[in-house]
Amino acid sequence: MFGRRREAATATAAGSGTVPDALTLEGVGRDHGRGVVALHPVDLAVPRGRFLAVMGPSGSGKSTLLQCAAGLDRPTAGVVRIGGTELSALSETALTRLRRERVGFVFQAHHLVPSLSVVENVALPLLLGGAPVDGRARRGLAAVGLGERADAATWELSGGQRQRVALARALINDPDVVFADEPTGALDPAAAEDVLALLRRAVDRDDRTVVMVTHDPAAATWADAALFLVGGRVAGRVECPDVDEVTRVMRDLGREQSAAMRAGRAA
Repeated sequence: MFGRRREAATATAAGSGTVPDALTLEGVGRDHGRGVVALHPVDLAVPRGRFLAVMGPSGSGKSTLLQCAAGLDRPTAGVVRIGGTELSALSETALTRLRRERVGFVFQAHHLVPSLSVVENVALPLLLGGAPVDGRARRGLAAVGLGERADAATWELSGGQRQRVALARALINDPDVVFADEPTGALDPAAAEDVLALLRRAVDRDDRTVVMVTHDPAAATWADAALFLVGGRVAGRVECPDVDEVTRVMRDLGREQSAAMRAGRAA
């Protein structure tokens, strides 16, 4: 797995040329006011065909970073670009269209529509965009190993299968970036590995870009790099992460954040 990651990263760097990064953050921060800063200014560039894990203790700012990067929340400082498009320059309508057509989302909760069949759930971004529903949704399901369940009801699937449907939906429009927020948090280890392997394959085979928030060191090992946050600030980055190193960094950051919180209360 690690060798495959390095080969993908090298190929991306060699062939990047003038193609814009899939995701760029320049001084992006989020201030809720009254001294509450959820995210201090972050600079980040994620090239196409890369898998980035974002990690940190609870309350470290990792979900805020993902929401700002994905256009789900407007940062109070800085610039976000997806595939070279500056999000702050877009109207709400244009931003909604960009999220639907150029961004994929996978959350801890699969957010499937129970009144729709499995294949209709995958095709939902096409339907919302007014595009005809062709064979893409069925091919997407086949790609995640669920082609035979296309016409089933969502309640007939296991939790892991539902998350694979959510992943097929996220990939339906060949997005610039797939944002995954704790995509394996509610899954057993075997189902989690299936989902992570599919995300990894989307990067290696299809040149997709994945930004995944996770608290799980084992999940982070599927990524090309892990970015660590603490107290809303970038606290470090590890290339080709392994379980032992990620576990150590997360333990140290947890202690650092706890110490900072105690100091804040004492002040």
